Amino acid sequence: MTSYTVMGFIDAVMVARIGPLEVAAQGNGGIWSFSPIAFVFGVLTVVNTFVAQNVGAGHRDRTAKYAWAGIWLSIIAWLFLLLPWALLLPEVFRAAGHGPELVELESGYAQILLLGGVLLVTGKAMSHWFFGYQRPRVITISAILANVVNIVANAILIFGEAGIPELGIPGIPGTPALGLAGAAIGTVIGTAVELLVPLMVFLGPGLAREADTRANWRPDFRAMRDLLRLGWPAALQFGNEMICWGIFVTILIGRFGTEHLTAAWAVIRYMHLSFMPAVGFSVATTSLVGKWIGAGRPDLAVNRARIALGLAVGYMSVCAIGFLVFRGSLVGVFVDGDVTEESKAAILSIGGTMLIWAAVFQTMDAVGIVYSGALRGAGDTVWPGVVTAILGWALLVGLGAAMVEFFPGLSSMGPWIGATAYILVYGVVMGVRFERGRWRQIRLVTDERPEIAIHLPLGPAAPAMDAASSYRDMADDTIGKPPGGGDAGNP
Repeated sequence: MTSYTVMGFIDAVMVARIGPLEVAAQGNGGIWSFSPIAFVFGVLTVVNTFVAQNVGAGHRDRTAKYAWAGIWLSIIAWLFLLLPWALLLPEVFRAAGHGPELVELESGYAQILLLGGVLLVTGKAMSHWFFGYQRPRVITISAILANVVNIVANAILIFGEAGIPELGIPGIPGTPALGLAGAAIGTVIGTAVELLVPLMVFLGPGLAREADTRANWRPDFRAMRDLLRLGWPAALQFGNEMICWGIFVTILIGRFGTEHLTAAWAVIRYMHLSFMPAVGFSVATTSLVGKWIGAGRPDLAVNRARIALGLAVGYMSVCAIGFLVFRGSLVGVFVDGDVTEESKAAILSIGGTMLIWAAVFQTMDAVGIVYSGALRGAGDTVWPGVVTAILGWALLVGLGAAMVEFFPGLSSMGPWIGATAYILVYGVVMGVRFERGRWRQIRLVTDERPEIAIHLPLGPAAPAMDAASSYRDMADDTIGKPPGGGDAGNP
């Protein structure tokens, strides 16, 4: 999760060298292209749940069908949701009152991302299968490679033959500078790498023997129905939240002009660096809670959720301190290119105040993120999905709009009050829901084999001590293990 955030962050830093309008266009195009993708992501998160619970119950042979179901659903969603949305987006931005130049930039950026969106969503299906299968290192390696490819592609495509002389990055003679469109193309290339690496391992002989990954490629409508049945509330939660944040930035904040919009996107980039690793802890929590529930050990599921909570709270609290202490310098990273000193000072001032508000809710955001993942691992998706939707519209959008309407003197700080209230309440209600334990009554795997818990390690397998070991693990899965080479049942 950190790697994908770094990919977007580097994109934004490079685009900032072009100008503040491009920063705003990238942010708007990114969030509105991602809104329908977030609905698909929500469904795909429960691939992790089904796979983890079947692994815990000793049914590894049942897991591959959920990966393929996720892939088929991703392709269908791309054809019938993402591509039509790409055609509608210019009208959406015009309806929001954006100027012609901004509409052209943000629409072009978003449409490239949506055309390549099939790579992103199918890659997410693969990721959640490996997380549920307790093999996260495959995804780690693919994400690192994707980031390297993305950085190189950005440097070539955004700046062309000019390169970035200040950073010692030369250009390629004859290469055109594509600007913001180049950043979008670089991201698509990076996500292609992030899909291909785990797909190769998934189809390799090792996992083909262990989990029948090649034999289950045909559409399994029952498995697809399972994902939709359990995943629609998560889709509602993820997609609705993206729409609410999109309205928050592009309409409520955008009402106050380009400087406020540029500052807001700078702050949100730092928020991503803070909460996306916590989302990673949330994904791990989904996987481990699912595994131990499948193994008939809900006590260990609770234990793992609380460990993840401590890690996420610690990390995001440190980020909050950094936001407060270094707010001016942090915002300044995104103020470059063709901008006047007066505009630069305004963006720094506005962004610094926004970072103060962001710091206030970091710790509670970690609570909501991790407990939401724990609930998904247990199969409790309806209540969190519906409640998140209600809170998003009531506080993030509703209260934010009320602050703009009735307290215009607060300027763009009014909507941030609504955002702060939303995240604080969200963290409280998710924590209360998990600790009350209603999820213990949910059964997704009805023929558990409790004796399998005796043979499961109390945590994920110990990580490799060096990079070469991780690559050897991947090679074993891709080209097959040598005779006697390891226990297929050890995750």
